[in-house]
Amino acid sequence: MKEKIYTIPVTEAFGQDCECPLCLLHSKLENDYTDYYLGPALMEPDSRIDTNKKGFCRRHFELLYNRQENRLGLALETHTHLNEKLSQIKEISRDIIKATNIRRNSDSVLSSLTGRFGKEKKSASSPHTKLLKLLIDMENSCTICGRLEHTMDRYLDVIMYLWSKEADFRKLFSEKKGFCLVHLRMLIEASQKYLKAAESERFLSQLMEQQIENLDRIEKELDWFTKKFDYRNNDAPWGNSKDALPRSIQKLKGYSDLK
Repeated sequence: MKEKIYTIPVTEAFGQDCECPLCLLHSKLENDYTDYYLGPALMEPDSRIDTNKKGFCRRHFELLYNRQENRLGLALETHTHLNEKLSQIKEISRDIIKATNIRRNSDSVLSSLTGRFGKEKKSASSPHTKLLKLLIDMENSCTICGRLEHTMDRYLDVIMYLWSKEADFRKLFSEKKGFCLVHLRMLIEASQKYLKAAESERFLSQLMEQQIENLDRIEKELDWFTKKFDYRNNDAPWGNSKDALPRSIQKLKGYSDLK
């Protein structure tokens, strides 16, 4: 299999013994982006525009803060993001307060008595709807999540390319212990996006045969882990079950930073 610069991260991850090679790719990317946003990103105008607009999700704020490496830099990114969102919240809030005051001072006494104002369906252009949309967008936006999603999609494209073109990679792929269910879903979506119909069908068949085999394996390992707590099995060997619980959690939910 001929290596190219864009295939190296994928083949390196698939060369390791793990429950999900895509989790390895994801965790390395996440670590690299955490380093970047605590360092070089602080001095790049385009990056600061992006962090001002999107900020970070709770998980990535935790990762950035818990590094304890550049709290001043993180404070600066957080402050400019907070300022941008605060100005937007204030602007919409002024419209809400103004509309409420106008309604309160109107002659629509009956409407007030019946509580119709509180029950009116808000239009898409109403300040109430705008505020809710802004808050929802803030909850769902994250600079690191956005970059992770984009780069993981590129990796999935490479995986589909290698699987369809390289026999060596197909063999390597088939020898893996399956994937977490999060990345299983992403692989299925990628096969439909990047492979021809016949290839996608063949890929999905092989993938699910491999996945079921390894889900059965880890279920048995976890089952034995629970049975080892029975005193009657005290002297029985652990086999591969000693770390079955964290591996099972990863298999279900993807990469997890379990202590």
